[in-house]
Amino acid sequence: MLFLSLSHENTIMTTTIAMLRETRPLLDDLAAMKETVWCNPDITSAAEGLHYSGLTRRDVQGAEQRLARFAPCLKQLFPQTAAADGMIESELVAISALKATLDQKYGHTVPGRVMLKKDSHLPIAGSVKARGGIYEVLTWAEHLAFRTGLLNPHDDYSKLDSDVARQCFSDYEIAVGSTGNLGLSIGLMGKKLGFRVTVHMSADAKAWKKNLLRECGASVIEYQDDYSVAVSHGREAAKNHEHTLFVDDEHSRTLFLGYAVAGERLKKQCDEQGIIVDHDHPLFVYLPCGVGGAPGGISFGLKLAFGDNVHCFFAEPTHSPCMFLGVYSGLHDQISVQDIGLDNHTVADGLAVGRASGFVGKTMARLISGYYTQSDETLLALLGDVWRDENIFLEPSAAASVSGPWVTAAESAKSFSAQQLAGATHILWATGGGMVPQTEREALLSSASQ
Repeated sequence: MLFLSLSHENTIMTTTIAMLRETRPLLDDLAAMKETVWCNPDITSAAEGLHYSGLTRRDVQGAEQRLARFAPCLKQLFPQTAAADGMIESELVAISALKATLDQKYGHTVPGRVMLKKDSHLPIAGSVKARGGIYEVLTWAEHLAFRTGLLNPHDDYSKLDSDVARQCFSDYEIAVGSTGNLGLSIGLMGKKLGFRVTVHMSADAKAWKKNLLRECGASVIEYQDDYSVAVSHGREAAKNHEHTLFVDDEHSRTLFLGYAVAGERLKKQCDEQGIIVDHDHPLFVYLPCGVGGAPGGISFGLKLAFGDNVHCFFAEPTHSPCMFLGVYSGLHDQISVQDIGLDNHTVADGLAVGRASGFVGKTMARLISGYYTQSDETLLALLGDVWRDENIFLEPSAAASVSGPWVTAAESAKSFSAQQLAGATHILWATGGGMVPQTEREALLSSASQ
């Protein structure tokens, strides 16, 4: 009966895709793994799009306030955050040498300013997941601390860096499904506080990430299947366990809000660096996308901070364009890249996701300006360019953002005047790379030079 049911579902999906191809010609390009750009015709004003999300500015402010409460504790647990007074934040840097290289490589000059947002080097976890993953752990820790009497409302949260607190938290487990970076952020933070941590790792997860998790005391369960299967098993294993929190990257609003805090923080950095963002000086941001939680939450925060003056693009591998496919088809999490014949195997392991988050896709469908895909060969070449020109190492996943201003330039020229583009700022959101071991770096850089 199960075989018959699956066969019936496959037949329906095949028929649906055949019908979609009549009105959505880019499906053929995605299936053929062509590097593809699509600008969203359904984008609305920030006010209207944010209204549909079900989340508010107050929700994001609450997340920022919680992070501020935990800052004294983070400063003690992780000395690398002390310089920022316990805040987990990254630099926004100019990359003029890289811009010159890419202007030449793509055969046209991108007007305006190009910057790199170094979430690749965020403290503690060395990737964008240090925002959402760590925030979700802290949210649960706060809840349990109040419930068990470890904390009172006006306490200094540094008291959670104690044997008493760790003994209390050891009665609880945090579980997560991950291709690597989210698991690292959950594992490193959770174990520091004393939680038991189980990470369900997909086949794409790198060995060094699994080893690092085991070294910090987390349990790692490996699967020979992709991200969606690892998440499904993790979710099922945690079901009905009162003392287990399953961090659900596909559906978690807590993760989403942890990422969204980046919006106001970036606005502050722009102000400090004299970067004007308004109608005549638009801001373009390019974000690598896997299941969608991190780029979705960041884009939500950016829309709150900059309104209609910020324009966000999601970048994905040609092997795994799950969010592009979900939004473009209108099917969101009801379609996977495997349904159109793709293998979901990519050098960009952090983006090796076959089925996008329906929550993020639907929440952000009216707010994302466009989507584009990059081949593995392009990602490796861009990784090499960033290293040679700026001495900054990025994972292949993070390199997906790098070409954004150049590959979307023709579409942007249709919607913005030459004067606006001349005054624009482009931000490439680098999402991982800071913790990659030297041997792994050398292997990737060698591949990039071939």
